[in-house]
Amino acid sequence: MKLLLALALMSVPLPVFAQTAAAADTPGKTAAGVQYTQPKDWAVEAKGAVTIFVAPEADLRLVVVDVGAAADADAKAAAAKAWSLYKPDAVPTPRLVTAAPPAEGWSERAGIAYDTSPNERAVRSALALKQGQGWTVLIVDGAESTFNKRSAAAAIVQGSLHPAGYARETFAGKTAHPLTPERIKLLRDFVTASAAQLEVPGVGMALIDHGKVVWVGGIGVRALGSPEPVDAHTKFMIASNTKGMSTLLLSILADEGKLRWDQHVTDLYPSFRLGSDATTRSVEVRHLVCACTGLPRKDFAFILADQGKPAADTFRQLAETQPTSKFGELFQYNNLMASASGFLGGNLLYPKMEIGAAYDKAMQVKIFDPLGMRDTTFDYAKGESGDAARPHGFDIDGRQTVMSNQFNYTVYPYRPAGGAFSSAADMARYVQLELGQGVTPEGKRIVSAANILKRRERGVPVGENNWYGMGLFYRIAWGVPVVTHGGTLEGFHSDWWALPEQGVGAVILTNADSGPALFEPFLRRLFEVMYDGKPEAAQEVAAAAARIKAQAGARRARLTLPGDPAMLGNLAAHYDGPEGSSITITEHDGAKWIKAGSIEGPLATRKNPDGSVSLVSIAPGSIAFDGLIGTDAAGKRMITVRDSQHAYIYTEVK
Repeated sequence: MKLLLALALMSVPLPVFAQTAAAADTPGKTAAGVQYTQPKDWAVEAKGAVTIFVAPEADLRLVVVDVGAAADADAKAAAAKAWSLYKPDAVPTPRLVTAAPPAEGWSERAGIAYDTSPNERAVRSALALKQGQGWTVLIVDGAESTFNKRSAAAAIVQGSLHPAGYARETFAGKTAHPLTPERIKLLRDFVTASAAQLEVPGVGMALIDHGKVVWVGGIGVRALGSPEPVDAHTKFMIASNTKGMSTLLLSILADEGKLRWDQHVTDLYPSFRLGSDATTRSVEVRHLVCACTGLPRKDFAFILADQGKPAADTFRQLAETQPTSKFGELFQYNNLMASASGFLGGNLLYPKMEIGAAYDKAMQVKIFDPLGMRDTTFDYAKGESGDAARPHGFDIDGRQTVMSNQFNYTVYPYRPAGGAFSSAADMARYVQLELGQGVTPEGKRIVSAANILKRRERGVPVGENNWYGMGLFYRIAWGVPVVTHGGTLEGFHSDWWALPEQGVGAVILTNADSGPALFEPFLRRLFEVMYDGKPEAAQEVAAAAARIKAQAGARRARLTLPGDPAMLGNLAAHYDGPEGSSITITEHDGAKWIKAGSIEGPLATRKNPDGSVSLVSIAPGSIAFDGLIGTDAAGKRMITVRDSQHAYIYTEVK
């Protein structure tokens, strides 16, 4: 009944508001004076203490509630009161409450997670913020698919929430301290302490000041149980940081007159296709890397597929995918488009070669060799040998564990989007090129300033004061422009930052799934050290470490281990899915195991709030199989896997 009620509430048309949708992001205030930004194209309605932002699709709401004093004076009570004011007949039960340290004018902050069932395809959460004795709560409530499409708007609302009269700390116009040995030690000590708290075994790190590398090296070990230290040349997979390098290749080709950013892709690669004929004809080179074409993320299409696909599979999948929003309208991150951009560049240089090999050669000849990036490679044998880090992830009981790198072979056919190995020393040279606007540390120009800077022009908004360009993010952090990008694979996570006005840069490479919790605090600590900013970074790391443990415990508590015997006993041995993919269920030492594309490991089950049951893989790592067990109309057993905008249905083979 609760599920039916939730679905019914989501499908009810919203009333016509007196206030129309915003034509541009618009600042405003709640009745209690809390500052917010109304996202472009979203409607807003204020009902006393409740301010409701409604997505253009009308099935997603961001709700800001002036709660005032909560009965129990805690975040959980504040969130419950907020729900009762917004939707009194449908107050959800919290599954997990995790605290964050004071920041952004709030003395207390906490996130509240609620259970949803896969069939709902819904998102439901709350963020409780306290200032003085009063609470403000942001509720997210509605369709998961729309939330995924409109994630930038949600980030704008959340990032803009501040107490009345609050002014964010800014370092705009201030002179940064140089990164002296003493200040470098402060940053190294911060990373060392943070890695220990977050259980990250090893970190590759580089610091640049006024365009010069002032420190590069490693902290910790390449793998748990090994004494081998991380150093400046230890190789990590850099995942999506490969995208900016692929876009750099396009910049060089633009200099050489082999392409124009506004040129139609079919002029250069006639077999390119994206969804319909009309869409295909509209795609320009810049669209491949702008995350602005409205193409939704579709990673499960290759995660669940068998490994060993050819590079051409990128173009096959794109031909079968249609955008879900208009060009230039929204930020939607898609790995296949970025993959196509790199393969296009390789093909333009070496049209007679297989497109994967052509891309590898183009990157070596045009970027890695000229820039002196000797550790960087797409060759897995080379990347995993010698001075190389191993990936780590938490097991089902929350223990940090060395993992095989086999899962990450998934990205090889799509490597322009995320398949490179690199080191802190090499990534430092890449960041120096960004700071030098196309000039290497030795003074050699390899790309024009105009075309390297084209990649960081403000494109679609990603959040408050944050935009996506072409393979790079451009943000204003505490009043200072920052160019950046991150990378995520199983057990490998990386980030880098360039502060063009200061000539400062930094690189962080990690070998654990808890690594991303270090990135934003590190940037904050860099600003604290450079500008004597308020000390907030260490608290952020401590809160993140606690949050990771709490989330792991909550996940474990929801699972039945080793699984519901009735459900596991009724599984078919083999299921066929879309595009030739399959699921195989076997037994290992008396336990049920799954093999689904790149995901392999033992199984558990989870009973969902609506009574349905999901099948969940529990091998170490951040990426798991999570499929709803069911039957089709003919009575065949089936398993359904969903991301936010796609469903992958597997049916038993008898």
